[in-house]
Amino acid sequence: MASSDGDIFGIPSGAIDPASPFAPLRWPVFRRIWVANLTSGLGSMIQMVAAAWLMTELTSSHLLVALVQASVTIPVLLLGIFAGVIADNYDRRTVMMLANTGMLVLSAALAVMAWTDALDPWSLLFFTMAIGAGFALNGPSWQASVRQMVPRGDLPQAISLNTIAYNTARTVGPALGGVLLSIWGPSVAFTINALSYVLLITILLRWRPPSTARSSKHRIGAAIGAGLRFAAGNSPIRRVLARALAFGIGAIGFQALLPLVAREQLGGTAVGFGLMFGSFGIGSVITAVWIAGARRRFGPEAIVSVATIVAALAAALLAVASSMPLAMVAGFLAGCGHVSAMTSLNVSIQMRSPDELLGRSLSIFQAMIFGGMALGAATWGTLSDLLDLRGSLLASAAWLLLSLVVLRRLAPMPRIGEGVATPLPPSPAVPE
Repeated sequence: MASSDGDIFGIPSGAIDPASPFAPLRWPVFRRIWVANLTSGLGSMIQMVAAAWLMTELTSSHLLVALVQASVTIPVLLLGIFAGVIADNYDRRTVMMLANTGMLVLSAALAVMAWTDALDPWSLLFFTMAIGAGFALNGPSWQASVRQMVPRGDLPQAISLNTIAYNTARTVGPALGGVLLSIWGPSVAFTINALSYVLLITILLRWRPPSTARSSKHRIGAAIGAGLRFAAGNSPIRRVLARALAFGIGAIGFQALLPLVAREQLGGTAVGFGLMFGSFGIGSVITAVWIAGARRRFGPEAIVSVATIVAALAAALLAVASSMPLAMVAGFLAGCGHVSAMTSLNVSIQMRSPDELLGRSLSIFQAMIFGGMALGAATWGTLSDLLDLRGSLLASAAWLLLSLVVLRRLAPMPRIGEGVATPLPPSPAVPE
């Protein structure tokens, strides 16, 4: 894929300070795929907002509304480890192309169903879960392939930049999705998401990553066993996974119940729901810019602990919110807590996993945190049906605080440098 360094949003790439949080954007392949992922992420968030809001119109069940969030994360729990084996055994670029092509086809089918008024609660959940399966397949290959795009020294910043892209989409996508819903309805929102995959697929088709030496392919069962043995036998990895599971269970309560807060507690509209979700993204983006430096300065334990407390505060504030501005403040705090914890947990896994097991390590990490989210969404949705919305949100906040107290003692985050994998050879990522 021939090209020059070019400019990054009008800024010459050569002018970027290597110590800057934006240093990975010096590398052309990473820069192009980063922009394409941002575009795809915008489409995904537009679809998520449309699906969540549409579910509140199709059913009065709080559990089914919460399961819209869970339907995206359940496939990661069920398929994640297999996706990790695939990422370690096969060409990661090819896996990413197939996964994104599948998500394009499924998103287009969802749009057709919406245009023809053929959706009911269960068919909507089916499509969001099927698209989540594509996300589960794509995730480990995408995250593991970052090492082929940037030098190892830029890896923490690259992970943070990926988080920025994802949460920029969370900032703009929900607000845009709310406007689209109020004017044209979910059909247009679903159509836009289907089109958002085109740019990323086009770039992946043109990318020719440097070849990397790999050992012979292993059988699925043996490969999964090796990945699980590594995760279970490595104390730093095992502790990070425990923290990821606990955080995922509690943190998802905010997002899963947000559409119900917007409709029932605040009597809002689709635009209001989009703005509330957008405030979550604003907090995420602002935090992602400086979190890599804060992690180096204060250490992973401090970051994850503070992030958990902030996420609990956000859920409690949302529970008592009586106005849209207060709910948006809660959304901002939730975004800050979510991205701080997710980024620090992700970096801790990547820096402690050898390349030959990286895909499986990341898939196990995703299975733990997204599996926790799926379990949490079902739990808080059911609790909301049995008790009430406010009580469920307060329970999710209590879980976050209680799990923090217990796991700081039983599963402390590894210190910087503890258990870090042997550095790779000099990175093949060079400007094309």
